[in-house]
Amino acid sequence: MHITGIITAIITGLIIGALGRLVVPGKQSISIWLTMLIGIVAAIIGTFIAAGLGVADTRGVDWIELAIQVVLAAVGVSLVAGSRSRR
Repeated sequence: MHITGIITAIITGLIIGALGRLVVPGKQSISIWLTMLIGIVAAIIGTFIAAGLGVADTRGVDWIELAIQVVLAAVGVSLVAGSRSRR
């Protein structure tokens, strides 16, 4: 992964975090900053998973990579929101 890929993953991660939060049903009691951080981490991990599966570099929009990233963000938001609600 090049530096441009990391920067793109960070910018995409901000949007992915919001999409991941929208996918999770119910109210999440986490801040928007934590949601964006989860999205950034999910975008970076999703990029590595997509590269490992061989679907990271396709012609046009990488829909499979985006789907992987949104699912990871949704799982991350669910886990963090669940752990914060127990406190």
